[in-house]
Amino acid sequence: MKVFVTRPIPETGIQLMKDAGIAVTISAKTLAQEVLITELQQYDALLSAGFVKANAHFLEACKHLKVVSLFSVGYDNVDIAAATRLGIPVGNTPGVLSRATADTAFLLMLAVSRKAFYNYHKILDGKWQEFEPIADLGIELYGKTLGVFGLGSIGFEMAKKCKAAFDMKIIYHNRNRNETAEKELGAGYVSFEELLANSDVLSAHANLSPQTKNIFNKNAFSKMKPRAIFINTGRGGLHDEADLKEALDQKTIWGAGLDVTNPEPMAPENPLLRMPNVCVLPHIGSATEETRDQMALLSARNVIAGLTGAPLPTIVNPEVYKK
Repeated sequence: MKVFVTRPIPETGIQLMKDAGIAVTISAKTLAQEVLITELQQYDALLSAGFVKANAHFLEACKHLKVVSLFSVGYDNVDIAAATRLGIPVGNTPGVLSRATADTAFLLMLAVSRKAFYNYHKILDGKWQEFEPIADLGIELYGKTLGVFGLGSIGFEMAKKCKAAFDMKIIYHNRNRNETAEKELGAGYVSFEELLANSDVLSAHANLSPQTKNIFNKNAFSKMKPRAIFINTGRGGLHDEADLKEALDQKTIWGAGLDVTNPEPMAPENPLLRMPNVCVLPHIGSATEETRDQMALLSARNVIAGLTGAPLPTIVNPEVYKK
C-alpha cells in the first residue's frame, strides 16, 4: 500500500505509517491540481497537508483512493458529498490542536487590546521617543464579556482562559447548546444578534460552511460595540476582509486580531497590517511541536485505518460506511 503526502509533516506520523508497512512518498512542494491527480493514480491514499482543493472533479479522477486524510481540523476544501458518493472516507484531526489554537486566539486578543504589534514596529521604525501619557493607549479586558461564535473544543479552551485570566463573562452562539460550558463556565447561550450586540471581544471558532461564509460582514460589524475586538482563528472565510477594514476605519469596532485571512495568504501590502489596532499572524494556530506531532499521528492513524479497511479514528463523513 502506498500513500502520497502533499507536504512534509512531523516524523512521528511518517514513521507510524512506515511501521505499518505503508510506502510513504512526501512531496517537497505544492502540486497543481492536475499534476497531483496524475501523481495519485499510482497511490492508494492521500494525506493532505496544506491546501488541496479536493472538489468533485478531483475526487472523480481519484476515486480509486481508499482514504483521504487531512492534516487539519477544517475540511471546507473537500467536497464531502462527492467523497461519500464515491465511497472515500475522509479523516481530519480534531481535538489535538484545541489548546494551541485557543492560545493563539488569547495571544491575539491581548496583543490587540494593547496595540502590541503596532508599538513593536514603532521601535523598528525609530519612533520610540519620549514618554507620551496619552499616546497609543490600549484597553483592559478585566470583567469584559467574551462572545464565542462556535463554542466547540477550541472555543471552550479560549473561554476557559478568558474566564481564569480576566474573569470575563462568557456568552456564545452555536448550532447546539454547550451544556458543559454553561455548567463549568457559566456561559450563556444567546442569538447571533445578541452575540454581536453584547460582546466586548468576539472570538470566531466556527467551521466554514455556506451558512457561515462571510457571516462577519458590514451588517454584522455595524451591530457590534464601538469598543469591541474581533478575533478570528477559525477560517478566513468567516469574515469579509473589506468590510472588516471599513469597520475599523470608521471606528465601528475598536480592533481585530486574525490568524486566518480572506484571502490567504495575506498580501504584504494589505492595509490591515499597518493599522494600530490590528494584529495578524500567518495561520500559526496549531504551530507547536507538541500539537503538530499529535496531528501527524492522528492523520497517520486515519491513513492506516483506511488502507486496512478499519473505521477511521476521526472521520468527517461516517455515512460513507452505510453505503
